[in-house]
Amino acid sequence: MAVATRVYAPEPVAAAFRQQALVTALEEAGAEVTVLTTTVPGAARRREVGISRFPVKRDSQGQVRGYVSYLSFDVPLALRLLLRRDLDALVLEPPPTTGLVGMVAAALRRVPYTFYAADIWSDATDSVEGVPAPVRAAVRIAETTVWRRAARVLTISPGVQHRVEELIGARDSLVMVGNGIDTDTFSVEGPDAGEHGPYFVYAGTVSEWQGADIFVDAFAAVRAEHPGARLLFFSEGSGRDQLERTVAEKGLEGIEFRDKIPPAQVAAFLRGAVAGLSSITPGQGYEFALPTKIYAATATGTPVIHAGEGSAHDRIRDNGLGWACDYDADQVAEAMTRALEGTDVPSAAHLRAWTQENASLAGCAAQAARAVLSSLDD
Repeated sequence: MAVATRVYAPEPVAAAFRQQALVTALEEAGAEVTVLTTTVPGAARRREVGISRFPVKRDSQGQVRGYVSYLSFDVPLALRLLLRRDLDALVLEPPPTTGLVGMVAAALRRVPYTFYAADIWSDATDSVEGVPAPVRAAVRIAETTVWRRAARVLTISPGVQHRVEELIGARDSLVMVGNGIDTDTFSVEGPDAGEHGPYFVYAGTVSEWQGADIFVDAFAAVRAEHPGARLLFFSEGSGRDQLERTVAEKGLEGIEFRDKIPPAQVAAFLRGAVAGLSSITPGQGYEFALPTKIYAATATGTPVIHAGEGSAHDRIRDNGLGWACDYDADQVAEAMTRALEGTDVPSAAHLRAWTQENASLAGCAAQAARAVLSSLDD
């Protein structure tokens, strides 16, 4: 069995660790798995059992992102799949172009493939300004074609499952496996980062659909009443540069932009934070998303401030995980103030217990592995 993914551990992104957890679960179930992925910038070259890495073009932030980067992975992947001696099943991680390559290879090799629908890429493309209409249409066609032909499509939340069903109809091949966080790395136990003063943490991608600028606007008001507070971004993404420019142009103090760091370090910063931050821009069709950064915070016993409607808002509100706000700077500022002043803060024990029960990455991976292996019996 092969797993094709443009990112894989130790890269500090959610998809990389989601796939690592899946591979672990598959191996624990008795499968022999080879991971076809990319080389990691700055990582020492060493032999890794069951992992085949190939160079890929990355953007200025070191991400495998954009059409050229995707093609630099997908074109060699086609040869890597066709030349493999033993292949009885295939698991594919987005983008849809990788799905198309894997779909064709699976057909030629006459093996089933599973596609991991962690996001709806065509919806995300629709939310980005300046994308030509033919490109939007092509992404939609590619994604839905890959879903329709897959033996299994793994979805990470009820919202994603519902959206996939809207686009291709309800099918037995669709399996909702959930999404989660590594609760061993992200835990209550362990050191904090030793940072001074109260601070908030935004850890993850900054792009059009996340709308993280809402926290900059809110923090500007909070800082006037709490001059010692800080807002730390550990981020990458298409919107980070613009966010930095906005902070500089407005002369805002207490907001720091830092490079991506490994998960264990993110966990340390979250343990010492008054709250983790999450947001989804309204009106772009992405209200079904459940950002992993929510679980990263709650697993460490830290509450979440979420801005935006939809699944994430409802999950935080209904389970007492922090403060669920509209996408409104005044509401977010009020939540930040409550976190700083310790008002209505959920206990670390509650947050941790809820995460272990409902958002364990290992548990989600076990469900995903069962779905993948069941495709061999079809």
